[in-house]
Amino acid sequence: MNQKMIIGNTEAICLPELGITGLHTRVDTGAKTSSLHVDNLLCSETDGESYVEFDLHPDIYHLEEIVRCKTKLKASKRIKSSNGEVETRCVIETMLKIGDQQWLIDITLSNRQDMTYMMLLGRQGMSDKVIVDPAGEFLLTR
Repeated sequence: MNQKMIIGNTEAICLPELGITGLHTRVDTGAKTSSLHVDNLLCSETDGESYVEFDLHPDIYHLEEIVRCKTKLKASKRIKSSNGEVETRCVIETMLKIGDQQWLIDITLSNRQDMTYMMLLGRQGMSDKVIVDPAGEFLLTR
């Protein structure tokens, strides 16, 4: 049996393929999919491959800091948000690193500007690798 990590309701995660470290993320077992707040989303095609480019703010306390990312578009998906609205979002696949472990996850790209955290880690992104302590914060990343 694999040893599962215990994580809190908030963790600082890394998205190494996007050049992002220490991104404060809300862990939400009630959400199926993971989502990432992005700005200036641009879809393009190169040599028959679809790509998305976007800006993200890796530090909620310094919104002037912007990282421009470009990665392959995995899919487009209709998502029903917590407020009941249905929208079509771009889906990317990227490496998630938390603590000393990493694995691939799907992330939808969305507008989370009214949310406290730039990223939400949903059930699918947690896979079978974690147990969530809802009373804990930054248990792996103090």
